[in-house]
Amino acid sequence: MRTTIFAIALFSIALLAPLSSASYTVTNLNVTVNLNANTSARVTELLTVYISNVSLGQYSSDRLALNLTLSEWESLIGPLLVQHILNTKSGVYDFKLLPSSVTRYGSGGVAYILMSYSVLNVTSVNQTGPREFSYSFNPEVFNFEHGISGEVLTQNTTLNIVPPPGFAVTSVYPVPDSPSSGFTDNYANATELSWSQQEPLSKFVLDYTINESLQAEVTNFFASIYDALGIFTYVLIALAIAFFVLYTYFRS
Repeated sequence: MRTTIFAIALFSIALLAPLSSASYTVTNLNVTVNLNANTSARVTELLTVYISNVSLGQYSSDRLALNLTLSEWESLIGPLLVQHILNTKSGVYDFKLLPSSVTRYGSGGVAYILMSYSVLNVTSVNQTGPREFSYSFNPEVFNFEHGISGEVLTQNTTLNIVPPPGFAVTSVYPVPDSPSSGFTDNYANATELSWSQQEPLSKFVLDYTINESLQAEVTNFFASIYDALGIFTYVLIALAIAFFVLYTYFRS
């Protein structure tokens, strides 16, 4: 009887061994935050994941299970598969999670997991002059690793922030790793600012200004009217045009 039980135990261990050695390792994390003029942001996170040979089949099966939630994927991949830009007061919206197929590499394979979502109130804005707006990044939306001195970028992690076109940086800390120079001209020729692995974020500051063109001001004015009045805006515009035509006709 003991011999039979011992044999069953050995057989069970042999079956479970491949599962226990299953391995997913995040080798790189790239977070890109595209800031909008309305203080929201569109975030794209790209994780590069190395998958051990014994886990290739499990990953492929999980990828086909399209109903897997973010929390379920996080339980498989690890704690780096979270939303690293997060406003706890408003949450995120328009969330998408796209795991790629596996490319064989060495004794395993590499896959890419893409997350994209939108976040509200990532920046705050004040009008400081005619068509001039001053923006400040809200560091409370960061959801990176917590170290002794506060939040910090994890190893092999890059944070990219893309302000709206025409931005001029007025204050930034820590100094971006890329571009490596440019603060003297307010990064006028830069399209994005990047910070690399293990950069401290506890005292993060990013302030910038945007000078709005006259055309943009007019467009935003009518957009604000539409947001307030909806389809009735077109009725007001039609009435204004009709009034102008009648006024011109009777004057002539």
